[in-house]
Amino acid sequence: MWDHYAQPTRLEDALALLAENPARTRLLAGGTDLVLEIERGVCAPHTLIDLSRIRQLGRIRLEGGIIHLGPLVTHNQVVGSRLLVQRAYPLARACLEVGAPQIRNRGTVGGNLVTASPANDTITPLWALDASVTLRSLRGDRVLSLAQFFQGVRRTALAPDEVLVDIAFPALAEGERGTFIKLGLRQSQAVSVVNIAVVLGFDGETIRSARIAFGSVAPTIVRAPGAEHFLVGKALTRRTILAASRLAAAAARPIDDIRAPAGYRSGLMATLTARALAQLAGRTERADWPAEPAMLWGGPDRPALLRPAAGTLHTREADEPIQTTINGRPFTIRGANGWTLLRLVREAAGLTGAKEGCGEGECGACTVYLDGAAVMGCLVPAARAHGAVIGTIEGLADGDRLHPVQQAFIDADAIQCGYCSPGFIMAGAKLLEEHPRPTREQIEQGISGNLCRCTGYVNIVRAIAQAACAPVKKGSNP
Repeated sequence: MWDHYAQPTRLEDALALLAENPARTRLLAGGTDLVLEIERGVCAPHTLIDLSRIRQLGRIRLEGGIIHLGPLVTHNQVVGSRLLVQRAYPLARACLEVGAPQIRNRGTVGGNLVTASPANDTITPLWALDASVTLRSLRGDRVLSLAQFFQGVRRTALAPDEVLVDIAFPALAEGERGTFIKLGLRQSQAVSVVNIAVVLGFDGETIRSARIAFGSVAPTIVRAPGAEHFLVGKALTRRTILAASRLAAAAARPIDDIRAPAGYRSGLMATLTARALAQLAGRTERADWPAEPAMLWGGPDRPALLRPAAGTLHTREADEPIQTTINGRPFTIRGANGWTLLRLVREAAGLTGAKEGCGEGECGACTVYLDGAAVMGCLVPAARAHGAVIGTIEGLADGDRLHPVQQAFIDADAIQCGYCSPGFIMAGAKLLEEHPRPTREQIEQGISGNLCRCTGYVNIVRAIAQAACAPVKKGSNP
């Protein structure tokens, strides 16, 4: 998949490595898009620089009314940030809509921006929040607005030797409210057919400012200036909402594609605008926000485990061994640096419980734990396991005693063909670690990244709920 793999722990080292051969080097943050592109042969980098150990790039901070996100901030970190839920709700909402917990534990906001698909959910709210990005190379820094940064479908102004180091936008101020709505072809793991982010500023009931942005309707995110100008100075009455939604539908001319025809998308632009404005008018935009969402990272301290402590620069050649810990046992594995983590645990470690279903991070059959968080093994480079702690389903049992979720799957007849069961069990076990008495909503969120080809979700949900009544041994699998 690649010839050289580097895991710098300092940004300066990453910039220096990138400058050596920028044309043949790719940067990896979460890897949920890039690993798939490499597997499909879309790109074949000579060198892969994994940024995920650079702790300074994974921080969230508020300075002088401006929120700064490091490019390695994951979607789940956004969802779990009280600051971002309170002061950047459209972005938090979009991050909750991305993929599933396993994807959100690896996928990053910065990666979403650099991939530059107009259907990527987080770009739309950042556009509506008036975000800018800072790009850094050995030549210095550049600060660009999103309109300057995005140049088309999967095209940005990022130079080959530059790294995205900061995403900044004004925090929602007093009197400002916003929301994000997405329509996909299914409830989870769906690419947007159309999405919308709306940010309004109010003086009492009168709108003083309006920003409306749409995704998945044009080569880049588009604003709706006609609707924005119309809303300023008005109250959100039913008549105002209807007129604004019609104006918003004229902001783009969508194309037909595999997910929807152009006419349907145009209609959705009006419909989603009306829904978003109605939410803001009724102050209901947060009504269904989960108080304690299912993260599958094991607890509030887990995000720190995704950013190991700073150390030395690790560069890995194809023949270098990967030294890792799997289910509490040390492993030294050779010849796997160009593999995925799923291949490493199956073919090198001989732990075949994790399965490859879709190979695209959509089915969850490959769910394993990386440094305490559930991830899709098919989308993680095997070399990331060097120095990390890995957990597979083989490590869930306590000796001869099955984990409560494993036992409950047997007792509740939740195991069907068995192919997808390990992924469901891993997701369920991690859910109970962070929510020992989960609600049905949390259970459904926790397994939203796992597909059952036999469609028997009723018994699976029942099994996890039943397991919650049994004692779970803490730390049985990292």
